[in-house]
Amino acid sequence: MIDNPVFLGGFPVNHILLALADGAAQGGAAPAGGAPAGCAGGGLSSFVPLILMFVIFYFMLIRPQQKKAKEHQNFLGGLKKGDQVVTRGGVVGRVTGVTDTMVTLEVQEKVRVRVLKSYIDGQHKDAAAAPADKADKADKADKTDKKKEEPASPPASS
Repeated sequence: MIDNPVFLGGFPVNHILLALADGAAQGGAAPAGGAPAGCAGGGLSSFVPLILMFVIFYFMLIRPQQKKAKEHQNFLGGLKKGDQVVTRGGVVGRVTGVTDTMVTLEVQEKVRVRVLKSYIDGQHKDAAAAPADKADKADKADKTDKKKEEPASPPASS
């Protein structure tokens, strides 16, 4: 025996090792309860947490990714001339030609680039047009506000 035993959870480690060695020497005989020595519970109940984790992963990760991939495939299938798109590399251009696997983009006047269709990332909304649209809407709103204003009537005298 060891004079200074190492403790693990309040029990000397040498006692735990001896109990494990004794169980192995007996051939892993089943305890009095009838269950095998290695099983604490039932067979199916030990898989419930694993199944639950798979269900959570499916609804949180796998399904949304599949949905996004399907939307992207539908977008690529619906590409037509005149669409403004951005590639994965960040090149913005207007579609001038579409084949089964290739897309021709006009990135500047008379400058065309052929790109694989799978490298089209999405539709690009023109950043230069957005501020102009906001300015036009603001001007229209100011004009309608001026039309709605009525001249102030003088106070009634008594």
